[in-house]
Amino acid sequence: MTSEVSLNEDEANKKAFFVEEDASGRLDVWLSKTMAGEFSRNRIKSLIEAGAVTINNLKILEPKKKIVGGQCIEITIPKPEDPEPKPENIPLDVLFEDEHIIVINKPAGLVVHPGAGNPTGTLVNALLHHCGSSLSGIGGVKRPGIVHRLDKDTSGVMIVAKHDAAHRYLSEQFADHGRTGALERSYIALVWGAPNPPKGIINTYLGRSNDRLKRAVCSPSAPGAKHALTHFKTQNSFFMADSHEAICSLVECNLETGRTHQIRVHMAHIGHPLVGDNTYGAAFRTKANKLPDTIKSDVALFSRQALHAYLLQIVHPISNEIMRFETKPPKDMATLIDRFSTLKS
Repeated sequence: MTSEVSLNEDEANKKAFFVEEDASGRLDVWLSKTMAGEFSRNRIKSLIEAGAVTINNLKILEPKKKIVGGQCIEITIPKPEDPEPKPENIPLDVLFEDEHIIVINKPAGLVVHPGAGNPTGTLVNALLHHCGSSLSGIGGVKRPGIVHRLDKDTSGVMIVAKHDAAHRYLSEQFADHGRTGALERSYIALVWGAPNPPKGIINTYLGRSNDRLKRAVCSPSAPGAKHALTHFKTQNSFFMADSHEAICSLVECNLETGRTHQIRVHMAHIGHPLVGDNTYGAAFRTKANKLPDTIKSDVALFSRQALHAYLLQIVHPISNEIMRFETKPPKDMATLIDRFSTLKS
C-alpha cells in the first residue's frame, strides 16, 4: 500500500508518498494513479517537467522515470494562479491612443496575454496599468481588449480596444480579414533562400502538429483544420559573392487569415523558413555556415524569428476614419537586415 506522509505547516504545498515495495512503472503513471481525482496525468507530467517532483530528495525532470519500491516521492503543488491579471508598470511604445483604442508597437519578447508559463509580465499586464479599468472585458478576464495577437518573439503594430463597442467593431474587421473592408496587415520577414516565383499566394489548411506547441499544414478534413492564406512578395535577395545561390531574402507577407504561426509555417512549407526560427527552420541552420564570419556571428546571436508586423490599417470603431500605422523593424532585426545587405543583391 502507498502511504502518504504529512509535512509540517511551512511545507503545506507539498505532498510526499512512500512507494510500495512491489511497485514498478513510470513515475507520471504511478503518481496520477496515486493522486487520482486531484490531478490529471497531463498535469502531473507538466509538474514533473517543471521540476516540482523529487525522488529521495533528487529532482526528477523525466516523466518516464522508472520508480522503485521504498522510494520517497515528493510533489510540490503550486499555489493557484490569480484568475485575473494584475496591472504591472511595463513600458509601452504607444503609436496612438484615444478613449476608444490604443495602438502600440510591441517589442519582441513580450507575451500578449497571460497563460501557462507566463502568468505575469505580459502586454495585458502592461495595458491594465496604462489604461486602468477602461479596458474591454469582452475578450475574457485574461485577454481584456485584445482583438488580435502577435507571437511572443514577433515585433510590430497591435491595436487594443478600450470598451466593448470598439472591441466588437474591431473584431468584425479582423474576422473579415480585409476581404470587404479597409483592414490591412503586412509583415516583413528575413527568410532563408529565395522564393521561386518571387511572389505568390500560399493557400493551405493549418492544424496541430504532433508537437502540441507547433502548427502544421494539414488536410482540410483533419481535426481542427483551419483555412490559412498568405500573400508574399520578395523585396530583395542576397547572394554570396562567389555563388548564384541566394542565401537569404527580405520578403513582405500580407495576411488574409490570422492563424497561429501562419507566416512561419507557410514560409517553411514552401522551403524558405524564417531566419532565427528554430521551431520551423532548425534544418536550415547549416545555411549560416556559408556566411562570412561577421554575418554568421550576427545570425548566431539573433535569438528569435526575423518577423516584424510593420503595417496595420484599420477603420476607427467610432469615427470610421481609415487609420494606417507603420513601424520600422526594431534594432536587432534592422541590424541583421543591414548585415545581409552587405552581400551581393
